[in-house]
Amino acid sequence: MKTLRLIPLACLLAAPVLAQDTFGSAPQPQQQQQQPAYPQQQPAYPQQQQQQPYPQQQPAYPQQQPAYTQPPAQQGPGQNNDAMARLMQAERQDMGVPATAQLKSGGLHGPTPNQLPGGRLVTTPELVQLLQNPQQGTLVFDVLGGPQMLPNAIAVVPASQGGSFEDQVQREFGQYLQQVTQGRKDRPMVFYCQSSQCWMSYNAALRATRLGYTNVLWYRGGIEAWQQAGGPLVSPQGQGGPTQQR
Repeated sequence: MKTLRLIPLACLLAAPVLAQDTFGSAPQPQQQQQQPAYPQQQPAYPQQQQQQPYPQQQPAYPQQQPAYTQPPAQQGPGQNNDAMARLMQAERQDMGVPATAQLKSGGLHGPTPNQLPGGRLVTTPELVQLLQNPQQGTLVFDVLGGPQMLPNAIAVVPASQGGSFEDQVQREFGQYLQQVTQGRKDRPMVFYCQSSQCWMSYNAALRATRLGYTNVLWYRGGIEAWQQAGGPLVSPQGQGGPTQQR
């Protein structure tokens, strides 16, 4: 059996982008861990007046193209091959939930499918290997908006909502992805939330596939799998070092 050598996950990632309430908005401190509510009316970008609707032009997003440029280290993250094999198996576990091409509205925390229509599921070792190649320009998106996130992830919390593929969220998300991918429909993009019991990243990934993106990756294991593999998490409250592992 081929031995999988992993590099320290902290070496693959740079500074974080903080959690956002809307695409491109300034980060807001969180009083408690809860899902943000998003009104149906059109929000306004911070650069515009409060009541002005979203313009047709593409907004500017801070740190929208993270670069994974640090060279890989020689040592692994401290997980043996057996542990990583068990983690991969858990991330691909069949929970008896059929895959669906429709957005899920309500009951977003529970068993999920182990497939994504129009995209594919990636495990933690696969994500690490993907991030080792900065030339691919992989974008990592956080849809949870919680107190911890993967370093350098881009917050796209509104994309986790249910609804329809013709709603306002989808239109705004389409404008956002058009900008951050520079119009590349084959740009690798990874969506994650808390764990394999979370539909929020599934919804966001479905929205991206419906917009015509061809390299959509669903990191089903999410934050919990990342921590189990020894990966660092950062607080969206600041730019400091990684939080301690739980």
